Amino acid sequence: MYFTYVLLSSKDGKFYIGFTKDLKARIKDHNNGSVNSTRKRRPLKLVYYECCLNETDAVKREKYFKTGFGRRYLKNRITNFLNDVVGS
Repeated sequence: MYFTYVLLSSKDGKFYIGFTKDLKARIKDHNNGSVNSTRKRRPLKLVYYECCLNETDAVKREKYFKTGFGRRYLKNRITNFLNDVVGS
């Protein structure tokens, strides 16, 4: 099983989108500073993920989330969470 995931940076308030086979380990890698692209954006919080049965589908979903339509989908999908974060 593969996961497409979205992390929210507490530092800059932006999303990081990726895919992995081991979601827990990958989030640890991000927050430990082992991932170059998010090292300076820590701490990161998992805000959304989807499961896919194969790697190809997970990669396609990741690419979609990185488009304008995909980002709009994510913002609509996690509206309540984002409102809680902004409202706090």
